[in-house]
Amino acid sequence: MFIWLLLGGGAFVLLAVALVAVMLTFSGDDGTDLAFSDRIQVVDLDGELVESRPILDQLKRYEDSNSVKAILLNIDSPGGGVAVSQEIYTEIKRLRDKKDKVVIAYLSSTGASGAYYVACAANKIVANPGTIVGSIGVIAEWVNYADLMQWAKLKDIVFKTGEFKDTGSPSRALTENEKKYFQGLIDDMYVQFVEAVASGRKLDLPEVRSLADGRVFTGRDAKARKLIDEIGNFQDAVDLTAKLAGISGKPRLIRLSRRRVTLLDVLTTDLSRFVPFNGQSMKSQIKFQYIWK
Repeated sequence: MFIWLLLGGGAFVLLAVALVAVMLTFSGDDGTDLAFSDRIQVVDLDGELVESRPILDQLKRYEDSNSVKAILLNIDSPGGGVAVSQEIYTEIKRLRDKKDKVVIAYLSSTGASGAYYVACAANKIVANPGTIVGSIGVIAEWVNYADLMQWAKLKDIVFKTGEFKDTGSPSRALTENEKKYFQGLIDDMYVQFVEAVASGRKLDLPEVRSLADGRVFTGRDAKARKLIDEIGNFQDAVDLTAKLAGISGKPRLIRLSRRRVTLLDVLTTDLSRFVPFNGQSMKSQIKFQYIWK
């Protein structure tokens, strides 16, 4: 009888341990509140910001989770598209204002231009002393092959309904009116960037404008200019996040697992966008960007 009780008790303990393990495992990968400690979500922003949807999906993943107290943005990016940067910025502001999430931005190697724009939506910004910070500005560029067409004796035939419909055509030079038109667009995007920095960093507009000429700063210099809040590493950013979120003890970090790239992925991926001079490159694809070049 004793042996059966012992075996039954042992089986119950093993079952309980297994259930706890499953609960802890799945609590790190979905929006449930099965974890037994307060958690911090880590969202990685790596490389050029070319698409907002994957980042937005991560940010929204735990928005209604009571156990995910804060979000730590792990940023290493030179920036990217204007609209992409603004979409991520706006979502972070929403999570702070509507969902009461604490958001800390950690700038590792680079947090420039559009990436810095995003960071300005956070409660606090942490960077290393040598991190590249800033590059507040806008750039638009494209390839013009008008001389090549003239050399090849080719003509570009265009029918249009207005003066500016084909502005930026790579087959001809810009007119003076078109240059003014484009500069007006860029100037407006620049003002939006400056206003976002001034609002996020609680600085006066003239003060931000004096720093917003496209240059970058080291993390140490950026702190002196009030572009960031603290000098520190990733662990310092974690500690600050936990403190502001009211998390006692060691917080549990959760992050979306990165998908492994297989040989099949490489073979089935359209690599044409990585080729410097492909068919797409010869088209007029003007990109307005918050990016550090």
